[in-house]
Amino acid sequence: MITIIHGENIVYSRKFYIDEREKSKNPITFLSNNLNLTNLAQVLEGNSLFGNANKEIFIEDFFSKKQSKEFNNIVSFLQKHSENVNIKIWESKELSKKQLNSFKGHQIKLFTLSKSLFLFLNELRPRNSKKQIYLFHKTLESTGEELVFYMIIRQFRLLLAISAESEANQIDEMKNMHSWQKARLQKQASFFTENHLKNIYNKIYNIEISQKTGTSILSLPQVIDFLLLSI
Repeated sequence: MITIIHGENIVYSRKFYIDEREKSKNPITFLSNNLNLTNLAQVLEGNSLFGNANKEIFIEDFFSKKQSKEFNNIVSFLQKHSENVNIKIWESKELSKKQLNSFKGHQIKLFTLSKSLFLFLNELRPRNSKKQIYLFHKTLESTGEELVFYMIIRQFRLLLAISAESEANQIDEMKNMHSWQKARLQKQASFFTENHLKNIYNKIYNIEISQKTGTSILSLPQVIDFLLLSI
C-alpha cells in the first residue's frame, strides 16, 4: 500500500509521518536526494533471510524530484512492490491532482490549514494591529500556537521574496504558486518597504531563538501580540 501524506499543514502532517515511522518495526527512510532505483532495488529485491517481511519504506519530498525517465521508473518500481510493502511518502506541501495521480490505488492523508489562519496571514500589514491581534487569537481557537508562528515566519519570508524579484526565484515555495497567489502576495508586500520587511523578519528570528533557548519570560502568544503591535 502506498500512502501519500501531504498538505499545507506541514507541522501536523510531519508529526503524523514521524509517528508512523516510529511505530514501524523496520523503517527504511529515503530522502529525495538519495532515492534512486539502485538503492530501492537493494532494499526491496536484495537477498534477505526474512524477505520483505515487516519492511516499510518512508520517502520524504519525493515529488521535489524533477519529472524524468528516472522519476517515472521509480514510480513504476514502487507501484510494483506496493502490494507487499507499505510505502509512505511525505511531502512538505500540498500536491496537485496530477502529482497524486502518479500512483494508482494509493491512500491519501491531506492535512489542511484553517480558513481563519489564512485570513489572519493576509491581514498582516502596518497600522492594522487591532484586527491582526483579534484574528490571531481567533485562529488560536483551532490552530496550535507553534503552527501559527511557523506560518508567520513563512508569510514574511514569502513577502520578502516577492518584494525582491531576484530572491523570489531562489525560494522553492514560490515556484509552484498560482498567479493569483503571487498577485495577492505582491499586493500585501506593497504595504511594506523592503527594509521594513527585513526588520520584522529579524524580530521574528530573535523570537524564534528566545523560544528555542527558553530565554523569553513571555509565552509565545504574548510575544506574537507584541510583534503584531510593532508591525
